[in-house]
Amino acid sequence: MTIDLNVMPKLGFGLMRLPQNDNGIDHEATCRMIDAYMKAGMNYFDTAYVYHGGKSEVAAREALVKRYPRDSFMIATKLPAWELKKAEDRDRIFNEQLDRAGVDYFDFYLLHSVENGNLETYERLDCFNWGIQKKAEGKIRHFGFSFHGSPELLVKVLDEHPETEFVQIQLNYADWDNPVVSSGRLHKILEQRKIPMIIMEPVKGGTLASLKPELEDKFRAISPDRSIASWALRFVGSLPGVMTILSGMSNEEQMNDNISTFTDFEPLSDAELKTVEEVTRIMLDINQIGCTACRYCVDGCPMKISIPDVFKAINTMTLYNEEFRPKAYYNGLINVGCGRASACIACGQCEGVCPQHLPIIQLLKDASAKLDA
Repeated sequence: MTIDLNVMPKLGFGLMRLPQNDNGIDHEATCRMIDAYMKAGMNYFDTAYVYHGGKSEVAAREALVKRYPRDSFMIATKLPAWELKKAEDRDRIFNEQLDRAGVDYFDFYLLHSVENGNLETYERLDCFNWGIQKKAEGKIRHFGFSFHGSPELLVKVLDEHPETEFVQIQLNYADWDNPVVSSGRLHKILEQRKIPMIIMEPVKGGTLASLKPELEDKFRAISPDRSIASWALRFVGSLPGVMTILSGMSNEEQMNDNISTFTDFEPLSDAELKTVEEVTRIMLDINQIGCTACRYCVDGCPMKISIPDVFKAINTMTLYNEEFRPKAYYNGLINVGCGRASACIACGQCEGVCPQHLPIIQLLKDASAKLDA
């Protein structure tokens, strides 16, 4: 079954940063966001086995699947290599996902976070052929993978697995020339092969939604009524070969702004693109920790360190040259039971699952020197 690009919405709803309340995921707020998104004529939902500590697929069932006809939406989820020990785990997890999401099939199914270590697991357990079989059984409509490796590895995987229907990559203007993420090179490879792309982290975990005031002023001088986040989304949406752009929206304000951006979508003009390039040059002169707050590192941390939030505090200190508010934010984490950065025991669990390949152990040590002093 070929992917019909004409029915794919430009904006996809990523279910990894859903609104929260004291009981966990805020069901009522999630329902309102889904309703607004569906009312706007958009219908692609992206979840995963590990999002929200295993609760994201359940949230999709309660807020989406139970409330809308099955043929009115598309839902994607992912098989996590780090949960696979033996071949039987593939079906065990897949069947659990069907039950969690309350569906009989997934429209899109991905091998989660293909990179060197995870790829070894997927190959050892024959997960690509397993996915083809699930598609033949009607349990999967389209089969692909999300990718966090090098351009050279992407070429290797695509050469060895021509059955791949689509690839999900991290892409945003800040990472276009990033030597680790390599957004630009990955895009070129997939575009040359005419493989549809799903884009994740278009706003780089929210980093590109709020910039230093002098950088935001450059955008507002051209389009005073557009949000800062919309520039990042329009950059990605202006590229060829992009099928759907995922945004992990956490509140109704973000949802409404993104819907506005993609309703009667306007690609970047040449002048706007030059402004994005100028902002990128200035922004990348500031040395920040490239964390996107995916939170893959958090659940497995034996010391309960909220690593992305530690890095958020450090980046805020770096960007705005201040200490009081970042330290207050950090101490608030400690007060609700999170471990201090100094509590790191260097077990390496976090570095093994980090899609950005950050040297987290050293970064936590450096953060502790600033935050725990």
